[in-house]
Amino acid sequence: MATASAFIDIPASTDQVWQLIGGFDTLPDWLPFIPKSELSEGGRVRSLQTADGAVVVERLEAFDNAGKTYSYSIVQAPFPATEYLATIKVEAQGEGARVTWSGRFTPVGVSEAEVEALFAGIYQGGLEALRANYPT
Repeated sequence: MATASAFIDIPASTDQVWQLIGGFDTLPDWLPFIPKSELSEGGRVRSLQTADGAVVVERLEAFDNAGKTYSYSIVQAPFPATEYLATIKVEAQGEGARVTWSGRFTPVGVSEAEVEALFAGIYQGGLEALRANYPT
């Protein structure tokens, strides 16, 4: 099983960061390459549209508001991977917050290194977009 992760430190409280990213339907609020999200199945499934028109469907697998973390799996996506499970977590780091986005998955038709680089890039790009919401 392949894995990828990225983290970023943000000059805001964990509560402020979680308020922005903690909702399962909030990706369009902070992630420019996901302009649209629609919830179904009582808020446990989100259908995302990417900036280039692709559709990604994800299922909420675990949610811990107090712990400021949630995990989700991919139901449908144009990615070369199966058995995908990712986690977003917000933790205190000094006077600010550290956000970690990590995942594990099985590559399909590509090497582990290729799919790990793909998701590491997605996570890092997403976290940098998140960081842009908190000017210093």
